Amino acid sequence: MPLLTAAPILAFLEQQPTIHFYEKLGFTCNANWDGYLMFHRDQISIHLWRCDDENIPKNTGCYIYVDEIDALYQECSHLGIVHPNGKLETKPWKLRQFSILDNSGNIIHFGQHLV
Repeated sequence: MPLLTAAPILAFLEQQPTIHFYEKLGFTCNANWDGYLMFHRDQISIHLWRCDDENIPKNTGCYIYVDEIDALYQECSHLGIVHPNGKLETKPWKLRQFSILDNSGNIIHFGQHLV
């Protein structure tokens, strides 16, 4: 039986700013329970759980594989959320990649396979 998909589960510190951040990034909030959020955009789902320890999101993140990385990079650049050390570049592991930080400090890497 093949695996089909995965959804990262990240921590968040404040609910409304988190909803605003991910909606600004083009995600739709499709579940909002007390202390738990679920977002989707295209084929990607991201779940987030409420925590009070700001060190947790600052030490977690996820990697999302994409197509059209240049367009997504422009989108994120205009939003001012590209990580200071995460500019778009070609990595030795044959991916074009950039990174953002969400409002709680989670790092999200976006990468596109080079053909």
